[in-house]
Amino acid sequence: MNRVVVIILGILAVVIASLLGLVIVPNWQFEEMQPVEIVSADGSQTVYPVALDRWREAPGREMYRSLGCIYCHSQQVRPEGFGADFERGWGQRRSVPRDYVLQSPPYLGTMRTGPDLANIGARQPTEQWHLLHLYDPQITSIGSTMPPFKFLFEKHLGSEPTTSPGTLAIQLPNAYAGQPTWIIPKKEAMDLVAYLLTLHQKHDLEDVK
Repeated sequence: MNRVVVIILGILAVVIASLLGLVIVPNWQFEEMQPVEIVSADGSQTVYPVALDRWREAPGREMYRSLGCIYCHSQQVRPEGFGADFERGWGQRRSVPRDYVLQSPPYLGTMRTGPDLANIGARQPTEQWHLLHLYDPQITSIGSTMPPFKFLFEKHLGSEPTTSPGTLAIQLPNAYAGQPTWIIPKKEAMDLVAYLLTLHQKHDLEDVK
């Protein structure tokens, strides 16, 4: 009987210690953290990180979650010496907690079936690249194992279609389509791309040193 009590107390101690060390204390430290003002070499000032706008970027983040992107992509550059993130060009510095201060929850991810996306907005800064990549990754990244997301687009054959203001029409490469073919992204695709373009950890922070 005494041994049972000791085992139960031991289990409770482990659970409480884990809760404190892995959840409560890190959350307390994170809540104290705020965006910082950064002064560039040319004297210009900016605040980092910046909150997502609620029109496209925030809905795009929700699309990122709902499509399960987090299951194949991480958003965290590991420190030098812990993997080959720098050699792969996934970032210029390691990620730090302040990079995620306005994200709830942060989509750090653990799987890397695809490349890390912490800086995808800096590596691929154009809407067109991301839209073509979403339509069919083979167009921009031959050999990619990422599935196509063609349901986020409408397709039009022939001459360039007339679209409403603010809506893109992108012609597929002839080598891919074989005939003049245009894709028109739906709002969900534009939202997702707007979010992806916000992903960059390009500012030097004191936290990194």
